[in-house]
Amino acid sequence: MAPRYLKTGTKAAKSSSAPELDVASIVKGVIDDIRQNGDSAVRKYSEKFDRWSPESFKLSKEQIDAAIAAVPKQTIEDIKLVQANVRRFAHAQRDSIRDFEIETQPGVFLGQKNNPISVVGAYIPGGRYPLLASAHMTILTAKVAGVPHVIGATPPIAGQIPNTTVAAMHLAGVDEIYILGGVQAVAALAIGTETIRKVDFLAGPGNAFVAEGKRQLFGDIGIDLFAGPTEILIITDGTADPFTVATDILSQAEHGPDSPAVIITTSEEVGMKSMEIIDELLKDLPTAQLAGASWKAFGEVVVVDSLEEAWKMGDEYASEHVQIFTKEPREALEKMTAYGALFLGEKTCVSYGDKVIGTNHVLPTRKAAKYTGGLWVGKFLRTTTYQEIRNPEASGELGRLCGRAARAENFEGHARSGDLRARKYFHDNYSWISNYEASATKLSKI
Repeated sequence: MAPRYLKTGTKAAKSSSAPELDVASIVKGVIDDIRQNGDSAVRKYSEKFDRWSPESFKLSKEQIDAAIAAVPKQTIEDIKLVQANVRRFAHAQRDSIRDFEIETQPGVFLGQKNNPISVVGAYIPGGRYPLLASAHMTILTAKVAGVPHVIGATPPIAGQIPNTTVAAMHLAGVDEIYILGGVQAVAALAIGTETIRKVDFLAGPGNAFVAEGKRQLFGDIGIDLFAGPTEILIITDGTADPFTVATDILSQAEHGPDSPAVIITTSEEVGMKSMEIIDELLKDLPTAQLAGASWKAFGEVVVVDSLEEAWKMGDEYASEHVQIFTKEPREALEKMTAYGALFLGEKTCVSYGDKVIGTNHVLPTRKAAKYTGGLWVGKFLRTTTYQEIRNPEASGELGRLCGRAARAENFEGHARSGDLRARKYFHDNYSWISNYEASATKLSKI
């Protein structure tokens, strides 16, 4: 039977009376201005968008120390504990990536090295919520990868330095902190100004303007992901607790009014009950305005006939976060491949991944999980190769092969590099070399 939809999202279009913002054009204008005018343009947009224009956007050591001192002791301890979890997992990832060298044939050595990016920018959002967890995920992960210089940027909150976020950035190992938000921050980092050092790579989530800024700047610098709204998919059978399903759906729907929240279940009873509880919980959820809008416009509940169908449908959604509430949740590891992160069983949840458990929360959205994973230590490494031939015979044999292979593609210059070594080590005859030697001899006699 075909899947049965107990709920589909309205995906309501914006009111025709609401002004449409041309995000791409606005972002391009800011980037072009910063390219041309540097610091003065950065300050102009910081004043315009954040009402923030300090003497220096970069925090001094004294300002950082003061920010940390203003954070409650328990919060500092919690930050350290969470960062220990993130660091432990990041080190395990780094240990899984190795340099190697192999001898592919006598005297031919090929190798791989993993070199960290030199300068990384980390954007830590702070508009709707102070997302200090993003400091752990970007700055700390880059540092574990071996990045020597990480520059962090985060916006002011209500015209003030966000002390808790600054503490998290500092404890993660950041080298410079700028209180600077939005497109002006990512553009300044990507382009470089009179006072802000240009980065080679930019990581971290942000709003639609930040995401568009990263998209337009990609190529000038590397970026982690093209990010979209947060997504959650929960796959259940009849053993799932509808109250847990409802609670966890809303935990992600509160990210914003456009966050897809989907339930795929083999149990119509679980689906119906989950919907009833979601409606009830929205009555007193402090973030109900956002979560409710998201659930109304992008919430779906789908009933399927079997878990096999659920796994296949889950891979089609390719959601950022996938929670598995089934009798045997680890089955999803074998049956599914397209997801940003899996959360197996009701003892875990996406919120743990977002905030505390240790895996990275910068993950692919908008079906990008079909072709990429999320942010990890490897994103901050450049995997490079090297070659060395120590055996003359091996060089000569490869020279003969290169000559034939290159001429099959009409690349005569490539072929001659191979010919030269075949001549040098095997004394092969090539007319182009003989002609050159004859001409060189005549010239030497003049």
